[in-house]
Amino acid sequence: MINLEWFRTFKAIYETGSLTGAAESLYISQPGVSLHLSSLESYVGYKLFDRTSRKMVPTERGKVLYNFIQEPLVKLEKAEELFSKSTEKEKPTISIGMCFETFQFTLEPYLPTLSFNVIIKFGDYPQMLSDLDNGILDLIITPQKGDYKNLTFKPFSKERIVLIAGEKTDSDAFTSMIETDQYEEAEQWLRNQTWYGTAGDMEHLRRFWHQNFGRRPDFKPNFIVPNLSSIVRCLSGNAGIAVIPDFLSKRELEKGKISLLWEGKTPIENTLYFAMRKKTIYAAEIAQIEEIFEKEMGTLALSG
Repeated sequence: MINLEWFRTFKAIYETGSLTGAAESLYISQPGVSLHLSSLESYVGYKLFDRTSRKMVPTERGKVLYNFIQEPLVKLEKAEELFSKSTEKEKPTISIGMCFETFQFTLEPYLPTLSFNVIIKFGDYPQMLSDLDNGILDLIITPQKGDYKNLTFKPFSKERIVLIAGEKTDSDAFTSMIETDQYEEAEQWLRNQTWYGTAGDMEHLRRFWHQNFGRRPDFKPNFIVPNLSSIVRCLSGNAGIAVIPDFLSKRELEKGKISLLWEGKTPIENTLYFAMRKKTIYAAEIAQIEEIFEKEMGTLALSG
């Protein structure tokens, strides 16, 4: 039996000219729109749209079908509006992409206070940018920008990649080496320490090492833990070192449980962006999320 929602989705694609536009107008995901369309095309036995790089162009049979169903669907939607038991608007749901540590440090405590539903996705930034462009995600917190015409990037803060040490780390010798520009000795000292890292992200360590010593690190961390927040907890009050973004260790630094060992010869900084589509129906919800991040991470006067 044919599903009436397939017709509703077909009508939305026809009128908006894209899968993304249909998804936004129906408050469903783009994969859901694609599934409805493919199911309808399979049912009727012919293509309803020609897919181009810019828009969905209806075929002749697609035009005939639209003309046939458009008026009845409008009447059904009107009936749904008039006879609905509740006139209360359904809670919107927005999907947000970011790294796990950023979520845990900033947004997680605020989730119970939000007046809308949130789906959090963790992953690598190139994939999340692609998902944002395709309408699967609505907002990304990212240090990376891509060449996407339909996306906008709003800088809001910076993170600095730094070397931190646990409270019980004896770092006097290293500090003396750095102050007297004995970088070869400092590099050897670092190799001999107890290192913490994560399985999914060694990029911070590689960048920091190459920036300061002109080569890739030739060792592996002693302990591989699930995420950067785990590193901070392991180092807190103990011995060992790691390279992480500074904002993740802010609270422990203030408590004296860890110390900032070295920012490097030339500090490594990443600009953090709010990335979203230029046309979004979730502007109000995204503004609330932005306010939370700016409060937790500190607002910097940045221009993109």
